[in-house]
Amino acid sequence: MTKIKICGLTSIDDILTVNEYQPDYVGFVFAKKSRRFISAKQAARFKQHLSKQITAVGVFVNEPKERVAELLNQNIIQIAQLHGNETDQEIVWIKQQTEKPVIKAVSMHRKDDIPYWQKSSADYLLFDNGTGGTGMAFDWNLLTESEKPYFLAGGIHSGNLAKALTKDAYAIDLSSGVETNGTKDPDKIAEIIRMVRGMSANKANSLI
Repeated sequence: MTKIKICGLTSIDDILTVNEYQPDYVGFVFAKKSRRFISAKQAARFKQHLSKQITAVGVFVNEPKERVAELLNQNIIQIAQLHGNETDQEIVWIKQQTEKPVIKAVSMHRKDDIPYWQKSSADYLLFDNGTGGTGMAFDWNLLTESEKPYFLAGGIHSGNLAKALTKDAYAIDLSSGVETNGTKDPDKIAEIIRMVRGMSANKANSLI
């Protein structure tokens, strides 16, 4: 079944919403230029209230590797998602220091981008439009087979969800697609999770 990640939580209300509807992952954004930025102190408070069934992902852009490892080792987050120019050596270092998984975000421009990243030491890839946070989808025709499990991100919403689910992603990653006027919308989150799980179940049943 396709996993679900709701990214960019910024309030306790957001935490209460995801606790009710139970996506598989949530994202805390530590990139200061993002309008969804939260501090480590805020993230720690949110994590205390987050359902233990939901995995917390920290989103970073060119953050010092030591800081990423610190938040992982403090269990404020359980996975690091790297959106900058982090090297493979830095990914390996973070994994060695924390024994936690790493997601490497890839800005999709051409079909060659996917084969190029198959040798990454990251546990997962995340295919996105630009550096992320644009609210716009890239050309999904660029998607080719990936040996590494990947998150599909960028401009996913209820209107294009069915198409997104045909791309064999490990998980879909939503942020603006579950917002109204820049704020997470409980009704949209509930709808997306219901749709994903319903469509995934139907697909699984059809294969039996």
